[in-house]
Order: sequence, then structure tokens, then C-alpha cells
Amino acid sequence: MPPYEIKIGDEVISALPAVKFNLFWGKTLYHKNDIPFEISKIPLTSKAYRIPAARDAEPRETFNPPSKLNGVKNVNTERFPSYKLYGFNEDEYKDSKPILEGGETAALERLEYYTFGSELLTGYRWSRNKSDGLDYSSKLSPYLALGCISAREIYEKVKDYESKIKKNPSTWWLVFELVWRDYFTFKGMRFGNAIFKTKGYKNKSIVWENDPLKFEKWCSGCTGIPFVDAHMRQLNTTGYMSNRGRVNCASYLTHDLKIDWTWGAAYFEAKLIDYDVSSNWMNWHMQAFEIWYTNPVHQSNKYNAQEFIRKWIPELAGRNDIETLIPWEFDIPVYPKPAEVYQKWNRAINLIHKKADI
Repeated sequence: MPPYEIKIGDEVISALPAVKFNLFWGKTLYHKNDIPFEISKIPLTSKAYRIPAARDAEPRETFNPPSKLNGVKNVNTERFPSYKLYGFNEDEYKDSKPILEGGETAALERLEYYTFGSELLTGYRWSRNKSDGLDYSSKLSPYLALGCISAREIYEKVKDYESKIKKNPSTWWLVFELVWRDYFTFKGMRFGNAIFKTKGYKNKSIVWENDPLKFEKWCSGCTGIPFVDAHMRQLNTTGYMSNRGRVNCASYLTHDLKIDWTWGAAYFEAKLIDYDVSSNWMNWHMQAFEIWYTNPVHQSNKYNAQEFIRKWIPELAGRNDIETLIPWEFDIPVYPKPAEVYQKWNRAINLIHKKADI
């Protein structure tokens, strides 16, 4: 948790001396006291964490819901705060179209639907790399991020699903992602404020160009790279982006545009409805320092992203598949040209031409 959030929590507690606060650890799948590591010794690789954690720790059982709530009397509901209070303008407010309804009830309905209701979980391992639609992934991350549902509740549902419907790589993968989320949480706790700094917790120095115009084009989805732009426009409208999109957008920003990764992480923090401090900043840290380059031209072709691109980039609506993937090779004045077409994309571009000729 960033220092300013800890400070806000401490200020709330200080401002209410008559209130007794009972704090519970509920963010992670494994309780922080159950994992076989001290926080100061969390491993530097996920594998070194995951295997011992799975072997030595067990998720605690969820609590039963209370049968009665003792609410505070004589509390009036105030008008919902204006978007202006949080720095948004009218166009941003009107144009936003969140993909999910919030709250615990909606979270539980989504969990039931994705598992027993539709059995979509069975195919999750193979659908998770898609970019558009509600059902290619669980869409539980916004509810997890806001505390509408717990990782342990999801885990228990998956285990029930495995015993009654099917146990396969998809069910394993969903639990794996909960464990991965734990790992980022604990690793973030180990390194503290360093995960928010340009040099990261490894104190690596990279020469960033930090062109503000290029950054603005990246933010608005106007880089001229369709796979990146479509995902950024999706994020700006819905507050959500697929994992495939996040990887490509982050890689392009840091490795191609050479813009400080913390700029991108901060922008995602401002936009994502499933923003989780540890997951967001640690994933960006990995893109900047630890993961191999991701080629957005190759990825758009590999995942047949033409329809997704045409949906989110109306300037390319009606264009054929090859024009949609590499529009800079054609006369399309309504869509921007990229800052640079890199030689490392040549093989991917040639494959797109070859595929179109078949």
C-alpha cells in the first residue's frame, strides 16, 4: 500500500478516537501469517514463492455471513459525490461505460455465472488471451480489487467446481493467478516504496526519452499501432483491459517509446476499475525490467485482432484485414502514422502479407 494510503487510514483512526477499529487481514488467498516466509525474505522469483507456499500453506476457510448487522442509527445518505471532486471532466464522465456493475451481490452473481452457471471456467485456460467481451475471462479482478469478494471465496468455489463439474488446467490456472496476486502483494510489502520509483526495487538505471507528446498519444490511443490503440481506447472507455492488452501496451511504452514505466503505471492506476496497487506496479516493474519484449504487430496477427481493432478504432472500420493490422502501409489519412516502424517488426509484417496472400 502506498504511503499516502497508509497515512489516510491512520488519519481516519486518529480522527475517531471513540471508535474501536478491529483490523483483519483479508486481501490474499494465503494469510500472511501462514506462508512459509517472513515478509522481509519473500523470494525474488514467483516459482520460489509458489511451490513452498502451495506445499506448506492452506487457504483459511471463509467466514459465514452475519445473520444480523448492527447499523449506526440516524445516518442519512448524502448525494453521490460529483465526478468533478475526483478530477474528471464532463466528457470523461459521460463517455465512460464501465463493463461491470459494482458491489458484493454482483460479485457473487458473476462468480456463480462463470463457474456453475455457464461452466465457462472449463475453457478459461484457452480463452484468457482474448481482448474483448465479458466471458473470455472471469472478470473477478474488479471485485477483488475493491473488496467485494475475497480470494478465498473464489478458491472455495473453484474447488467445489472441480469436485462436481471438472478439474483441468483451467481450474488450476485460475487458482494460480490468485497465488500470483498474493506473491505481488507480499513482494510489494517487502520492497515498500521502491516499487513506485523509476529505478525499481533492483535500482536499475535506464535512459528514458520521456517524450510528452508520444506519451499523450499512447494515453489517448493515437500511436498509429492498432493493437495498442484499440486496447488504450477500450481502457479509457470501460476502465478495463485484458491481460494481453496490458502486456502489449506496457511493452510498447517502455521498450519502443522509451518512456518511464512509472508514467504508464500511474496512468493505469487512474483508469483501471480493477486497480490493485501491488499487481499494477509490480506488473509494470516486470515489463520494464524483467520480461522480454512483446511485439504488438505480431501479437495482433497471432490473436486475429482485426474485429477487436475495428470495434475500438472507427477510423479503421470497413478496412480489410491487412489494412487493419498494418495501416501505415496504406493511405488512411484519418488514422495517425506511428512515430516509427521498427525493423524488428519486419518478420511480423511479412507474415501478415503472406497470410493475406493465402
